[in-house]
Formats: sequence, C-alpha cells, structure tokens
Amino acid sequence: MRKIILLLTLVVVASSAALAQRQRAQKKVAGYYAYKTECMGIEMDGSQTLKCWGTGKNRFDAVEQARKNAVRDVLFNGVRSGDCNPKPVIFEVNAQEKYEDYFNNFFKDGGEYKNFVNNKDESLWPKIFKDKKKAGTEVEEGVIVRVLRSELKKKMMEDKILPQ
Repeated sequence: MRKIILLLTLVVVASSAALAQRQRAQKKVAGYYAYKTECMGIEMDGSQTLKCWGTGKNRFDAVEQARKNAVRDVLFNGVRSGDCNPKPVIFEVNAQEKYEDYFNNFFKDGGEYKNFVNNKDESLWPKIFKDKKKAGTEVEEGVIVRVLRSELKKKMMEDKILPQ
C-alpha cells in the first residue's frame, strides 16, 4: 500500500513540474509570434477601423508602435484579413526604401503619422479588445484604431510620393 501511495505521489510531482516548465516556455515564446493587422470595418468617411499590435518596453511604447504598424500596413502592405480594401495606398515596389528620408521623418516619434490615426473607437476598446502579452522584458499590446486612408492618400499625393 505504501509503495502505491509513494508511486502516485511521485507521478503527481513529476507531472506538475513538467506542466509548470511548459507554461514558462509558452510565456517566453509568446513574444516571437507575429500578429497581423486585422480589419474591423470600413467607415463612410474613407477610414478603416483596424485591430493592430505593437511591441515595446512598456504599454505606452507598445501602443505607439501599434499605431505606426497600422499606418505602415495601410500604406505599404494593405490589410488582407477582414473586410477592408486589401490594396495598399502606395503600389510602388520598395517605396519605403526609395523615400527613406521622408518616411523616417513621417514615422518618427510624434511624427506626421499621428494625423492619420486616431482612437475614435477607444470607448469600445476595453469591452471588446483587451489583449496584452508579455515576453521577457517586452510587452505586446493590441489596440483598435481608425486609420484615415483617404486623407493619407491625399497627403502622399501632395508630397509627390504618389502620382496625381
């Protein structure tokens, strides 16, 4: 009887240690997953409501990076998941590299990109979408933002990035 109890105790301890190690490994790996920008809807003013992700050393940096990622995806990649226009604003191949000085200035902290992204749907954000992942020292935040696609296109035409 003692042998059975000892054997069962040993099995329980070994399985709980293996489970704890697996959970720690999952927390470390969560930061390496690449989350894609998703379309939540198109507004009547030509803007797109997007769910996007950003990584940073704190919540503020991660949210700021998520906003930059949303504008960058609309400009260069297009948003393929969801009901948005899947085409990017700029079709030119390697446009980001070609106009590197312009886009470095455009996407700098506090740069012009902020004029084309806002949190109009922010009041719904805590209810619908509160995702936060932590991997090591970095935080990954998901936010819902509205990107003003038509204004962004006009700006690119004014600055002669897009042909008129």
